[in-house]
Amino acid sequence: MSNAAPVEKILDNDVWWMGKALELARQAAEKEEVPVGAVLVKDNICIAAAHNLREQSGNPIAHAEMLVVQEASQKLGNWRLTGTTLYVTLEPCPMCAGAIVLARIPKVVYAAADPKAGAAGTLYNILQDERLNHQVELVRGVCAEESSALLKSFFKNRR
Repeated sequence: MSNAAPVEKILDNDVWWMGKALELARQAAEKEEVPVGAVLVKDNICIAAAHNLREQSGNPIAHAEMLVVQEASQKLGNWRLTGTTLYVTLEPCPMCAGAIVLARIPKVVYAAADPKAGAAGTLYNILQDERLNHQVELVRGVCAEESSALLKSFFKNRR
């Protein structure tokens, strides 16, 4: 079962918030981090925002999504992040998808698909697995070209 919205269903608001996530991804690239940015929004207000910090922190779980979930939970004083939308520049990996499900985030909007670790429809679909106690609405491909170009440029420069 796929709840992914077709491209024509993408809202201007989704593009605006993804632009904020892309700004964070560019900041990550400047710090030699894999350029992934994430923004968690509730009632059209940013609750938390982060970019990857694995290299700087030496922490393998310092993905943008994990940092945003942690920050938002602390700010809201609740592990349940209901009523929120997560905007992320790269399809969540299995670890991040698991955290999204556990945090009860109802909607994820992502830019680029991840053919090597995507867990929101590419390799796996943890976010919509009906065997789990929470499923997530997905919107795929918002600003995908810009995010893909940023990732390709980053990895090309590292080789």
